[in-house]
Amino acid sequence: MEPPPSHLLAVVVPVRDEAPNIPPLVAEFGTALAGIDHEIIFVDDGSTDDSQAMLAALAKERPEIRVLRHTGSFGQSAAILTGVTAANAVWIATIDGDGQNDPADIPDMLQRAWQEERPDEPVLVAGRRVRRKDSAMKRIASRIANGVRARVLHDGVPDSGCGLKLFRRSVFLGLPRFDHMHRFLPALFASIGGRTVLHPVAHRPRVAGRSHYGTWDRLRVGIVDLAGVAWLQRRACRPVLGASAADAGPPASLEVAR
Repeated sequence: MEPPPSHLLAVVVPVRDEAPNIPPLVAEFGTALAGIDHEIIFVDDGSTDDSQAMLAALAKERPEIRVLRHTGSFGQSAAILTGVTAANAVWIATIDGDGQNDPADIPDMLQRAWQEERPDEPVLVAGRRVRRKDSAMKRIASRIANGVRARVLHDGVPDSGCGLKLFRRSVFLGLPRFDHMHRFLPALFASIGGRTVLHPVAHRPRVAGRSHYGTWDRLRVGIVDLAGVAWLQRRACRPVLGASAADAGPPASLEVAR
């Protein structure tokens, strides 16, 4: 049995070759999360630049920073899973390591989670980029992928690709695990009886480095994974129990979606 979590919040930051973007991001965390009991977990997904050395140096200066490193590049979902598994906190916030997400949005998302959470209804607070600062090609590909996903999964989320998300660690660790799962969290939460709350967040242009996942590869992979997630939706099992196990009436019925 796991000991009680030590922190209220863990921020999980997957990075790959983002050395120039790391120091300003760390400085922003210091300002945005002041007064919140937190830890920051950077997961280096096989960087070949100076990211690892820079993170090691920052971890020596900032006790709230932890650094984990993959031996190679295993992808963003794998990095997020590594970080969430290692986290010692009740809530998890994920944020991209390229500096395009603003850490200042995290406290409001945490407050929103407290307001929106219901008993037996896990909540995912998902960032929705109000004014995207990506290239026209990337926005077009994202719009196509989001449109196809919404038609197939009916998850009601127009922007599943935003890296800013917030959820309970225990809930995330109970979800099915597969590559690219981070793009389908709203549908996965719905499959266990949860819901997604959209929260408007800032989006900034990338000022250094480059994306390590091609625009059309992103679209291709998203479409391929749709079939698997749709299957998971159809096979979701959500038992509904009666008021009391000691009830003298007939056994509680189970409503099972097959």
